[in-house]
Amino acid sequence: MTEQEQISVFDMFKIGVGPSSSHTLGPWRSALAFLESVRLNNSFNSILKIKVDLFGSLAKTGKGHGTDIAMILGLSGYDPVTFDVDNLTNTVNGIVESKKLKLGGEKDIEFIFEKDIEMHFSKSLDFHPNALTITATISDGNKFEETYYSVGGGFIVKEGENPASVGKRVQLKYPGDNAAQLLKHCADTGLPVSQIVMQNELSWRTESEIKSGLLNIWKTMTECVFRGAQTKGELPGGLRVTRRAASLNAKLTEGKKYSTYDEWKKVIRSGGNDFKYTLDWVTCFALAVNEENASFGRVVTSPTNGAAGVIPAVLMYYNNFINPVSLNTTAEEESALLAENNIRFLLTASEIGSIFKKGATISAAMGGCQAEIGVSSAMAAGALTELLGGDPKQVMMAAEIAMEHHLGLTCDPIKGLVQIPCIERNTMGAVKAITAAQLSLNSDPSKAKVSLDDVVKTMWNTAMEMNNKFKETAEGGLATNVPISLSEC
Repeated sequence: MTEQEQISVFDMFKIGVGPSSSHTLGPWRSALAFLESVRLNNSFNSILKIKVDLFGSLAKTGKGHGTDIAMILGLSGYDPVTFDVDNLTNTVNGIVESKKLKLGGEKDIEFIFEKDIEMHFSKSLDFHPNALTITATISDGNKFEETYYSVGGGFIVKEGENPASVGKRVQLKYPGDNAAQLLKHCADTGLPVSQIVMQNELSWRTESEIKSGLLNIWKTMTECVFRGAQTKGELPGGLRVTRRAASLNAKLTEGKKYSTYDEWKKVIRSGGNDFKYTLDWVTCFALAVNEENASFGRVVTSPTNGAAGVIPAVLMYYNNFINPVSLNTTAEEESALLAENNIRFLLTASEIGSIFKKGATISAAMGGCQAEIGVSSAMAAGALTELLGGDPKQVMMAAEIAMEHHLGLTCDPIKGLVQIPCIERNTMGAVKAITAAQLSLNSDPSKAKVSLDDVVKTMWNTAMEMNNKFKETAEGGLATNVPISLSEC
């Protein structure tokens, strides 16, 4: 029997820097892991030179996704969770212009950006399309080399490692790899999905640590939405894409400015719940996150960066239009009232995401955009269904419906940038999640013809049969059919 993969809610939701979990966060974490390896090997102080080789999708769309930038920041020892994103450009330019890199934040070595990061556009490694090798030249003439695979959602696997054994092994109270096993745990215990996940999380950390950690995840998400909804201008990268969340926000708030998220939130809720009004806000929430992501901003991988807008948009929809607290509630009181629902939502969403990761993939380089937007939509649909009173079978049904209508979605980013069509797709994923939740709540799951496990298997089969040019290579679809004047700008 193969070793069961153990995935925590904090594996599915990771705070980091845009624009891509697989092409930015994963390589960044790979560089940090390499630094740890050379320290354990007692080679750190003897390193003279570092060379990075990027393969497959990491090479083909590496520039547009900031893979090269992530590598030098990781090798410099910066943490993607705490790195000051406002200082990213100055930090990177300083390294490039000085031709020096402070390895691990401690040791100065020569580093020629254009030469010491090499992109192998025509070569891929067998295990996964997102592959990189880091080689350190040691003072005694030997070389220390490791290869890493960025397998989606910021997860990394070092060559030779069993993916299921990565991280701290624990004894989970309710282990499982698929929806059928999860539903059995729910049926046996009478617990909702969120509580099954909470019981498993207690194998890693205390209840207070879990709750505070999840509330910090949610806080980071809301800060990202608020920041994105207030920021105008063009996105970096050359496509000259205009940020739209700010203009939509200005239209909805009649051009008024708000200095805090709490002030802004009360205005959102004061406008009623007319369908068009609600839909415009859901769109604004999703656009705001992914415009921040495209600008190397602080986002939460959920389950990937390219799909980071779906879950916050759907949870903000619930908090502001389905179950809003009184407009007279203080910030402290509101925080306490909303905390439980926010935690339940994230716990449920994470478990659905883990089912897809175990049974298929959350990497667009392996499965196309169905593995990113499709999975995030399924996660949001199931989590919303639980908050709306759905039972575990309806939760699984909602996740299935959301993914079923993303099957076959390709990943074809223009110029390799996480902008077109990626940003708009988050709005579509959020709306589909809300629709899927409503469908499941008005359906009898016992009469469903397709299970979540069926759709996970189908998604994987579709991924395996999908042409590689539609898997985050910028070699097919929209990436090759836009007007010449746009693609060459």
